[in-house]
Amino acid sequence: MSNKIVGEFRFFRSQPLNIRTLLATNLLYALLLPIIEIFVGAYIMRNTGSPAYVAIYQLCMYLGVVLTSVLNGMLLKRFKAALLYGIGIILSAIILMTMMFVRSIGIVELGITGLILGASTGFFWTNRYLLTLNATNDDNRNYFFGLESFFFSLWSITVPLIVGAFLASIDGKYFLGKLLEVNNGYQIITVFSLLIAIAACFVLSKGTFDNPVQKKFFHIKFHKLWRKLLMLAGLKGMVQGFLVTAPAILVMRLVGDEGSLGLIQGVGGALTAILVYTLGRIARPEHRMTIFGFGLLVFFIGTLFNALLFSAVGVILFVLCKVLFQPIHDLAYFPTMMKTIDAVKAIEKRNEYAYILSHEIGLFFGRAFGMALFISFVYLISEDFALKYALVIVGAVQLLSLPLAKNIIKDIDTNHPTVNQN
Repeated sequence: MSNKIVGEFRFFRSQPLNIRTLLATNLLYALLLPIIEIFVGAYIMRNTGSPAYVAIYQLCMYLGVVLTSVLNGMLLKRFKAALLYGIGIILSAIILMTMMFVRSIGIVELGITGLILGASTGFFWTNRYLLTLNATNDDNRNYFFGLESFFFSLWSITVPLIVGAFLASIDGKYFLGKLLEVNNGYQIITVFSLLIAIAACFVLSKGTFDNPVQKKFFHIKFHKLWRKLLMLAGLKGMVQGFLVTAPAILVMRLVGDEGSLGLIQGVGGALTAILVYTLGRIARPEHRMTIFGFGLLVFFIGTLFNALLFSAVGVILFVLCKVLFQPIHDLAYFPTMMKTIDAVKAIEKRNEYAYILSHEIGLFFGRAFGMALFISFVYLISEDFALKYALVIVGAVQLLSLPLAKNIIKDIDTNHPTVNQN
């Protein structure tokens, strides 16, 4: 066993410097993701009791991502992508900390906070795509995203367990004569988040990243191949919002508290961490659609469990399916996205950031549709109806992603067979 681990570490060390740097940076940032993606929703639910407020916050956050993506394109003319990437990491932790220290939580406060946190994560994600696109090629992207997903899955086990247990244990205790509550625990956690963000930026500084050649990055008309990818991004975005909001809402409503949320996330992540690393290590590009289809099916089955049972058991089964789906889906989706960028960039001779910005806009339209569907169900019908059936609808529609993704890959392999053979 130890020889196997040593062999995997040597394989990691054999990768180019920039790949190792990005993976190490993302290893640290992945510690923050469960807090941003899971416990912020739980924090809002605890302090408002409204699933619609969680969805509104999330929608504002996604709008912030799009706005920052445009700003980031302009800043790339003056600053290194790695610097903007680091700024996004630091800002995410600072805004997260600020949110936990705000006493009043209304729609206005949530909207502003979501917009700003989305802006900070927008710097992270858009520059992450750009740096990863230039540091990898189609042959090593399965390994890159497999190892990255392993980190995300690993921390999705340990971080929710630790944070959930900490929040549950601190409530009602005295410290230096002061009665503590769960919100105090959130504040302490965000301080540690800032320290982790600083460490991630230090690691990132070790890389040697180049900016893309500066050209016009905002376009409206694209090649038909990229228009297909934008449809795929819309389908991904439609579900993506629910991956963040639904577990926190459902667990807080039907299961228990943050401790339960952490335990469920942890159990689901254990198997997933091993699975995605193994797939990333051994799977070839031709296996991506099989992996992609499996992930879509798992998520849809999870939504059925939730809708039919709508109980603690149904929530647990859904969250387990969600935890399995997300990294498996990303393992196939992101290499497909980057392979498509390589193809259309060669055709249209445009700056690769033009496609990253366009991709974020495509994701946003999908996210906005999903969140708007949920909010509409809450206010026009009922919260229970929204929590049951909005997930089933978006899960069923997302199944269309598989034939669409297959068509994209077939188009590239047939008409652009030499893509990314660098």
